Amino acid sequence: MSGFNLDPALISNELFEFNRKLLKSYNTLAQLKEVDVDSTPYEVIYTEDKMRLRYYSARGEKRCTTPLLICYALVNRPYMIDLESKRSMLQRLLELGLDVYLIDWGYPDPADRYLDLDDYINEYLNNCVAATCQHAGSEQTNLLGICQGGTFSLCYTALNPARIKNLITMVTPVDFQTEDNLLYHLAKYVDADLAVETYGNIPGSMLNDSYNSLMPMRLGVQKNLGMPNQLENRESALSFLRMEKWIYDSPDQAGEAFRQFITQFFQQNKLIKAEAMIGEYRVDLKQISQPVLNIYGSFDHLVPPKASTALKPLISSDDYQELEVRAGHIGVFVSGKSQTQVAPAIVEWLAERD
Repeated sequence: MSGFNLDPALISNELFEFNRKLLKSYNTLAQLKEVDVDSTPYEVIYTEDKMRLRYYSARGEKRCTTPLLICYALVNRPYMIDLESKRSMLQRLLELGLDVYLIDWGYPDPADRYLDLDDYINEYLNNCVAATCQHAGSEQTNLLGICQGGTFSLCYTALNPARIKNLITMVTPVDFQTEDNLLYHLAKYVDADLAVETYGNIPGSMLNDSYNSLMPMRLGVQKNLGMPNQLENRESALSFLRMEKWIYDSPDQAGEAFRQFITQFFQQNKLIKAEAMIGEYRVDLKQISQPVLNIYGSFDHLVPPKASTALKPLISSDDYQELEVRAGHIGVFVSGKSQTQVAPAIVEWLAERD
């Protein structure tokens, strides 16, 4: 017991301080009316089934004539890049002079159980590229893929290289079986057929629990113990609650697309073998010869650096650059670095190649 300080006075003071913060947190929460997210104005320019294509007009002097289309993951809502004004990567891109188009995949329902990767990539994503080009009056678009959306973007670009001028991948898994990939070590035990047969669409809440289980102390115990500090004042409370809202605003996953993604990419690692099939088309990353900017987080526990940097030898581009951000998976978008480092780097990189 020599490692513990059991001084009764110290314990009493710590408990008093903790209770004081709890009471202050309660009073802060009682004064909040709503938790606002996704606040940047936009126009919906194309719809198809549950999917919506949003258009955000540049606020500053336009730096690029080629539009930027952002493809987010299916597993979370895209307003992670527009969580709050003071740390919105989206708003920073607009301020720096980019027109931005963003795919909102919506919320699948039981009618969408049989949507597969062919539907998402060769149909929805392809139609969003066409709608973006038509709206912008451009023959090509720049494509920015985030996380799973980056994997989709790699597949789409390999299958349709003439449609994409420049490709940016952010926290994007390429090699799904690196030793430090915690999701792979979880996914390799998943019986995807049984999961889809049991649930139909895979519940977003179940996937959230799976992600949290990868770091139970940090994402569970430590976060809950630190919550009174986060909720002491209105500003920090809103920041905390916005993040919590995003984390638990998790759409269900269309069953067939989930089955194909987890088996082909995680369990069989077919992307790096040039064996992944999207519908009847085989994905060969060597077909990607346009400029590529690959952005990854140094401390990303969901997509570790080695999973992303595996991209370089798999493509044919002679204009490939990497940007390492000293942040975790979410920090790439919401930390101060997203404002001062990531968004400016994206705009400069695209402007140089416009």
